[in-house]
Amino acid sequence: MLCPMSYGVGSGGRVDEASVEFRSAMTVELVKATASDGDVLFAARVSTKGEQSREDVDADASRSVGLIRYLMRDRHGSPFEHNSMTFFVEAPIFVFREFMRHRMACVTGDAQVVLCDQYGKGLRTRTVRQIWENWHLGLLDHMPGGNGYKTRRRLLPSSRQIYARVYNEDTLLPQPGRVLDVIQAGVKPVVELTTRAGRTLRCTEDHRVLTVDGWKRVHEVTGTDFLLRAGKRAIRDEAPIPPMLRRGIGVWTSGLRDVLIEPMEECYLCHGKFPREEMVLDHEIPVAQDLTKALDVSNLKPACLSCHRLKTNGEQIYAQRLGSRSAAVPDRLASIVPCGEEMTYDLVIDEPWHNYLANGLVVHNSYNEESGRYRELRPLFYVPGPDRKLRQEGKPGAYHFADGTQEQYELVDRLTRESCAAAYAAYQEMLAAGVAREVARIVLPVTTYSSMYVTMNARSLMNFLSLRTKREDSAFPSFPQREIEMVAEEMERYWAELMPLTHQAFDGNGRVAP
Repeated sequence: MLCPMSYGVGSGGRVDEASVEFRSAMTVELVKATASDGDVLFAARVSTKGEQSREDVDADASRSVGLIRYLMRDRHGSPFEHNSMTFFVEAPIFVFREFMRHRMACVTGDAQVVLCDQYGKGLRTRTVRQIWENWHLGLLDHMPGGNGYKTRRRLLPSSRQIYARVYNEDTLLPQPGRVLDVIQAGVKPVVELTTRAGRTLRCTEDHRVLTVDGWKRVHEVTGTDFLLRAGKRAIRDEAPIPPMLRRGIGVWTSGLRDVLIEPMEECYLCHGKFPREEMVLDHEIPVAQDLTKALDVSNLKPACLSCHRLKTNGEQIYAQRLGSRSAAVPDRLASIVPCGEEMTYDLVIDEPWHNYLANGLVVHNSYNEESGRYRELRPLFYVPGPDRKLRQEGKPGAYHFADGTQEQYELVDRLTRESCAAAYAAYQEMLAAGVAREVARIVLPVTTYSSMYVTMNARSLMNFLSLRTKREDSAFPSFPQREIEMVAEEMERYWAELMPLTHQAFDGNGRVAP
């Protein structure tokens, strides 16, 4: 329900004719999904039927309802992870803070994250578990006491004013990225990913890693993929060739091989004669030296494999003598193996690059929210509706909410509208004075509406629903804030339509995630 109101605020800052809008509802839309009960069935049967498991799924999945119930009851969780649902959510900012604990893509606590200062200097490493402890519990402080020293934790502002090394995904060069939050996402199945250079990372299968072909989830990566890791490259390559462009040049060059190289051809470097299968097309003027020659046919010369290798190595050595700088460089995948279940974590990185270094590999954070740094926030705020219970009764751990009095509802409604309108007027006044958006937004309340995309698999969603909905038949009762429950109810409605048998099994199992 929208209740627009206008407020004039004098000569300093002004809302003018624009309405300050108030809403008591949440918006949840299913943007895309690859999720069905059949996904659970073929994933469960692969252990006994291998590659035939997909063909074995009955057209009528209801004939396998017993298997889904068994998997749910005995907590065989992994078959429920081979699906994905992406929701668009528009809600007050305070609701989004409840989401961050339920992301499906995370790393283990021992992952080393590279931190820096706001200028990208002063590099140091901390495990993501240490970062979470410092952020939420406080920094360790050793003080004299008794016969030695005693330890305490102090939650200081500096523990939350940290930057991580991120990579510009256009140039592949490092820069600082502000850490907005550190999430402990729960115990989840993890795999260990290893590259040819020996980099290892333990994470969930749905975590995204940066490859030369763009972002891929770990379960999508194969042995032919090159992941991007921290490394060095020649300084002279100040305008780097994007990985996709470099690969395209290679494909184009290979396609001309049979056209420009005779069955027996002379190497333009050693002048020896070689059959076509022992020859390649070489850029006489290297691509890194002059990109305009990359697609110039006259710049392509036939070279034997030995000469081509020596020439390429010589160009690299020459470039390295000019110096090098930090950059993301390719590293081929070696293996991915399961390694049990473990507590997982993730970082929330501010715009514009949602990535960070974990054990030297460039990984993605799975939280994407509208940013008040790059757009002017709308004058749209949340106000509790008449059905929102206002009074808390009982003691902590055993309390319940009750309806408020008419006077309380009127008080909450009036003060919320007045304070939000005044805050937005102050926000507009600072913007009009030329203050940066990222500074001006600090006066806005957490009732300000924002929007974000949330991606979950069925197992993550069940965990979310078990904690963020209140049901009498739950094996472990939960008492969520009403606003996050409103969002959860809409997400559950979409999910129940996509995977009705799985949803029924979830309800029948006391709403306990497997």
